[in-house]
Amino acid sequence: MAYLALYRKYRPQTFDKVVGQEHITKTLENQIKNNKISHAYLFCGTRGTGKTSVAKIFARAINCEHPVNGSPCGECQTCKLLQQQNNMDIMEIDAASNNRVDEIRDLREKVKYPPVVGKYKVYIVDEVHMLTDSAFNALLKTLEEPPEHCVFILATTEVQKLPATILSRCMRFDFKLIEQGTLVEMLKNIFDDSNISYEPEALQFIAKEGNGSARDTLSIADMCVSFSNSNVTYSSVLQVLGVNDDAQLCELVQCIIDDDAGGYLQHIDSLVKDGKSLSMLARDLSAYFRNLMVVKNCQNYKELVVMRPDIEEQVKQQAQSLTNDNITDFLDEFGQVELNLKYSVRPQLVLEVAGLKCMKLKKKL
Repeated sequence: MAYLALYRKYRPQTFDKVVGQEHITKTLENQIKNNKISHAYLFCGTRGTGKTSVAKIFARAINCEHPVNGSPCGECQTCKLLQQQNNMDIMEIDAASNNRVDEIRDLREKVKYPPVVGKYKVYIVDEVHMLTDSAFNALLKTLEEPPEHCVFILATTEVQKLPATILSRCMRFDFKLIEQGTLVEMLKNIFDDSNISYEPEALQFIAKEGNGSARDTLSIADMCVSFSNSNVTYSSVLQVLGVNDDAQLCELVQCIIDDDAGGYLQHIDSLVKDGKSLSMLARDLSAYFRNLMVVKNCQNYKELVVMRPDIEEQVKQQAQSLTNDNITDFLDEFGQVELNLKYSVRPQLVLEVAGLKCMKLKKKL
C-alpha cells in the first residue's frame, strides 16, 4: 500500500478525536443526540484546523444507524458504505474549481434526488468564498429551503468574502487556532503510536512552527521523521526547517546588549556562510525579542515561551538587563528589516545595520 501522510493517516474519524475545537464538536454532538439537525452550516477558520474533518464526521454521524455519543459508530452498514470514496450521499465540492453559476444550477437539480443509503444527503462545499456572485445568487434559494433530506456544509478560510445573504442562512461555527500544548500532545500520541522516537524539545518546536494548524504541524512532522529516520531530535528539526538555533540567536542578542559591534558582524557573516536565510533570521530575531518581553514581564513565562533549557538562565539575564522600551525599539527595528529585505540588493547589509542601530538605540535610554 502507498505511504499515507501523517495528516491523512491520523485524520479524526469521531468527534472525540478532533483536537482543539471542543466548542464546536460538543454543539454538533448535542444536535445529533437531540435530533435537531439544521439545513445549512458554515465552518470558517484558518487552514488545517479541522473544518473538512468535522464536516465529514458530522455527515456520517447524522446518517449513522447507531450513533455513539453523537459520533458515527463506524460499524453499521451505513457507516461502512459512507466511508467509501464513491458513495453518493456525501458529496464534496471544491468551489475553487467549480465556482460558476452553471455548476451551482446543476447542484440545485441534483439536491432533489433522495439519499441512496442514509437519511440525509450532505453537500460539503469547500472554499465556498471562491464562488462567483452569480453562483452565490443561484445558491441562495436552495440554501434557504433545501429538501428535507439535504444538508449543506459550507467551509471557508475567508468568511469576510461571503455575502450577508449567505451568512444569514447558515448556522455559523468559527474554528480557532489550536493551542501549542494541544498540538504537542497530539504529536506525542501519534509518534508513540507509530513507534517514532523523539526529544520533547523537538515536538515543542514542531508545534510552534505549525502556527495553530494541525495539518501544518503534521506536515512538518512528516518531513522531520523522514529526515531523521524516525528519530526526531531538536537539531534535526532545525536542519529540516532551516531555522536558527536559539543558542545562535542568544549570542547575537548578547552582542547587541554588550555593544559588541565586531562580534555581531562576525556572527551574521558566519550564519550567511552557513547558508542561513536572512529573512528567516530577521523573523527569528523578532520572535526572540518577543520572548524576552514575555520573560521580563510574565511570571508564568514558561507557559508562553518555548526555549532550550540550557540557555534559559542567560535569556532571563538578558531580559532583566533590558527595559521594555529597549525591547520594543528592537522589535520595531527588526520588524522593519523583514520588509526591507524584500527589496534590498544587499540583504546582509540591511541586517548588519539593524543590529548596529539597536546598539545605538539602547545607549540613548
